Amino acid sequence: MSRQQLPPQIKKVDVLDRKTGKMVVRYQLTVDSGLDPASGKRRQVRRRYATEKMARDALSEVTSAAITGTFVPRKAVTVEQLSADWLASLHNARATTVNAYVYALAPLRERHGGLPVQKLSRPDLDRLLIDLRDGGTTTAKGHTRRRWSARSLNKAVDAWRSMLAYGVERRELAHNVAAAMRKVPRARSEMQSYTPDEIGQVLRAADRDRNGHLWYLALSGLRRGEIAGLRWSDIDLDGRTLSVERNRVQAGAGNVVEGDPKTLSSRRTLPLDDGLAAVLRRASARYAQERLALGADHHDSGYVAVNAAGEPYTPDTLTRMWLKMAKTAKVRPIRLHDARHSCGTAMHLRGVPVAVIAKWLGHADPSITVSLYVHSQDDALKAASATLGEVLTAGH
Repeated sequence: MSRQQLPPQIKKVDVLDRKTGKMVVRYQLTVDSGLDPASGKRRQVRRRYATEKMARDALSEVTSAAITGTFVPRKAVTVEQLSADWLASLHNARATTVNAYVYALAPLRERHGGLPVQKLSRPDLDRLLIDLRDGGTTTAKGHTRRRWSARSLNKAVDAWRSMLAYGVERRELAHNVAAAMRKVPRARSEMQSYTPDEIGQVLRAADRDRNGHLWYLALSGLRRGEIAGLRWSDIDLDGRTLSVERNRVQAGAGNVVEGDPKTLSSRRTLPLDDGLAAVLRRASARYAQERLALGADHHDSGYVAVNAAGEPYTPDTLTRMWLKMAKTAKVRPIRLHDARHSCGTAMHLRGVPVAVIAKWLGHADPSITVSLYVHSQDDALKAASATLGEVLTAGH
């Protein structure tokens, strides 16, 4: 069988191998790749390949891309440059969302920032994900990272995928090497809540704590970020209302970002009962006393969740203090967010309509309230069992 003739776009040439200093055979491809979208002029691609097959495959790929208008020329845009450009393009994203992306992209930018993004490979991303999962990677400041949770790993995959998709859209990349990456399986831990008796124990301990008003707010259904972002100007003690106007969230160690509430429905105004109003009135008076005592040394930040110098607590600090409070109250430790869950469950057990609970907690859809927050507790299940038993044995 005769050897297939080379197409006119491929030429067999002898070139000097710079590594060995010897002449080697290469297959040079010269082909039209369509119009340059920036200049409107026709482009021509010239590349060399080690084998004829590689050159033929490249010819087919370039020709097909030129016809469909999807050809991407070789460029020197780096991972760092594309990451920065993508983050700058997120004009409509919330500040908290952008900061979460910055945090998720940091390991990729640290390890591969100087690499041309067209050379970034799927194995590069897989190795980085494994290293983050196992812990021990180093930050730009020289600190050693702890192991990332499945949730953080999946946020990283989302960020890499979105950033590279932006590169494809901008014609910096021919394809997205992260597109087929699978998420890390997450162990779903069931939400916990305190029983009414446990809530009573926590509140009795809170009455002896300088920051006790914060735990009243948590058990009244506010999110951690909502407590951290609450200001005294949001509370009308005379009118007995509390308005959720902002959210302060943790975006990596030591970095706190303030923005709008989590969702549109999260922005809400809640009535204060006599008990909570009295607790907040005492906390407000203490804030004024501390400000007067420290004078110019008091920061007077206006936040409700502050230390004695008026400096706002970070959300992570609130979590640590909450766990310490649980220990003091001699109740089982649950997440600070589960204190909010306890509020929804307690309301449900007292017959408050789900739609009202959803409004109180700031949920747009009551079905979210049912699926995430409202679970019958063990005591309620036992009561239901006893009621059922009475029905079943009534005729015997």
